[in-house]
Amino acid sequence: MPKLLFSKIRIYEFKDLIRNKKQPMTMDVLLSRKKQKNNIRCVLIQKKTEADSYQQDRLTHGPKLADLLENRDYLAAFRSFLQSEFSAENIEFWLACREYKRMTSSGRLSNKAADIYKEFLHPMAQKEVNIDHHTREKIERSLLKPDLTCFDEAEMHIYRLMEKDSCPRFLKSEAYQNLRNAPRKPMFLHVGHTHRL
Repeated sequence: MPKLLFSKIRIYEFKDLIRNKKQPMTMDVLLSRKKQKNNIRCVLIQKKTEADSYQQDRLTHGPKLADLLENRDYLAAFRSFLQSEFSAENIEFWLACREYKRMTSSGRLSNKAADIYKEFLHPMAQKEVNIDHHTREKIERSLLKPDLTCFDEAEMHIYRLMEKDSCPRFLKSEAYQNLRNAPRKPMFLHVGHTHRL
């Protein structure tokens, strides 16, 4: 638990502050120069321990799903893991939605939206993702005139599903542990391309 900002103030000093509300009094007046320095150190230690606890939390609980999806190697391992659990349609749908959002041609937007719907959202789709009926109907209506946000609700639902369900299991899996503990090959950048040793 982090220390209080003014942990060195005595109780009677707080009582004086409360009693004399009408008089503008600052904490600087009550504290000697040495006490001010100690309290500043206390604040700095608190900030450092908060940052340390965040890093410790990441080491203990592993990275978040967003971190995994940004790294090509972890994404590939996560995708393989989902295939082994027969839920690869979730990551494939999420990736298709991300690709869809990057589209710039409005002519191709309609075709891509229809393809995503047929592949992942149609009730008879082989890779059907698990979303509620209302969201599915909303997307069906939006297919008449699709925009870049028509899959947002379903995409967020699937993301949360992977975050709460699949990701914790993946972080405990042997595939993740092997990838995390694997030695990294150094990369050397040259003009125009990358080489791995």
